Amino acid sequence: MKSLTNILPTKMFELHPRLTADTFHIADLPLCRLLLMNDSRYPWLILVPRQASLTEVYQLDQDRQHQLWDESALVGERLMQFTNADKLNIAALGNQVPQLHVHHVARFQHDSSWPAPIWGIGTAEPYLPEQSETLIASLRQLFADQSGHGD
Repeated sequence: MKSLTNILPTKMFELHPRLTADTFHIADLPLCRLLLMNDSRYPWLILVPRQASLTEVYQLDQDRQHQLWDESALVGERLMQFTNADKLNIAALGNQVPQLHVHHVARFQHDSSWPAPIWGIGTAEPYLPEQSETLIASLRQLFADQSGHGD
């Protein structure tokens, strides 16, 4: 994966407060912050490009668009290998959180929403502290080769 160290913008990146409240920080990839959604119903990772004031993919320059896609493919592949899921759902909705972010949700034929989309169905079930600690450690290890930051 290409390093974007010299082309990341100098404007300060801030994670949207809703994402901060609803997720755990896993790692910083070359372009994106990788987050775990605090909802134990689904293995659910989120990529957020670390660039200020983004709401849409087209606002990224071409190199960053390609990098986002590369990181999305990497996250999807590793999430599928990690979970052995039946299907991977990828979406960039932004209806509740305007900051550009890309959801990666591992789906199983036995999950509570199958085959319907997960959006707006039921109530999030937060991980128990010991569950989240174990999962976060495993995910950080899974992406350690891509990350310079994990906490």
